Amino acid sequence: MGRFEGEVAVVTGAAQGIGEAYARALAGEGASVVVADLNTTSGEEVAEEINADGGTAAFVEVDVSSPESTAAMAAFAVERFGGIDHLVNNAAIYGGMKLDLLCTVDWDYYKEFLSVNMDGALLCTRACVPHMQERGGGSIVNQSSTAAWVYSGFYGLAKVAVNGLTQQLAHEIGGMGVRINAIAPGPIDTEATRETTPPNMVRALVGGMALKRMGQPEDLVGMCLFLLSEEAGWVTGQIFNVDGGQVIRS
Repeated sequence: MGRFEGEVAVVTGAAQGIGEAYARALAGEGASVVVADLNTTSGEEVAEEINADGGTAAFVEVDVSSPESTAAMAAFAVERFGGIDHLVNNAAIYGGMKLDLLCTVDWDYYKEFLSVNMDGALLCTRACVPHMQERGGGSIVNQSSTAAWVYSGFYGLAKVAVNGLTQQLAHEIGGMGVRINAIAPGPIDTEATRETTPPNMVRALVGGMALKRMGQPEDLVGMCLFLLSEEAGWVTGQIFNVDGGQVIRS
């Protein structure tokens, strides 16, 4: 039996990249997985492939910046699988992201960006935690980034907010039996990174890392599964760098 046999996990941004890797790994460990994403075509394909491989998954379309949509996502998970035990807040505007400065980025784009990359994690948590509490507790993993520790414009600012959100929520929901932590990946070789980050910038990032290679989505899976599992039962409010030694913090 897997670590999450009989449990239900919601993974946002699960139609591709890192979120897809998380969803497949959770299904491989026995969880019933809600593949939540705006991308209906890819999301349905991921869920179908998980089911074809012997796992259990269902797709739901979600806009994480919308209170109504995130509430509907949680209701779908409960109706389809009977409850919610785990949440991975992975959805973000990243692939094709504008590279601009805080002082010059288009204001409407900035507000939309933060509504997804910052508010989205809070809205999904607000939607799912009451259902976790009904099951006696649960666990949440937020997707941060090492961009929170280095200059990265409004993207880094959003990830600083995710870290703060993780720490604040740990105190608010800990009494409900719900733990929350964050993973801060270093540079990960995904289609979104290839679309967004110029090759010369990628080379410079890798050159400054202790392990001289880009990370792969699979490099993050072990930490995610650990933090969601009972093995991390006394861990909450923490941000874990999984970054090939990109950032050293005292």
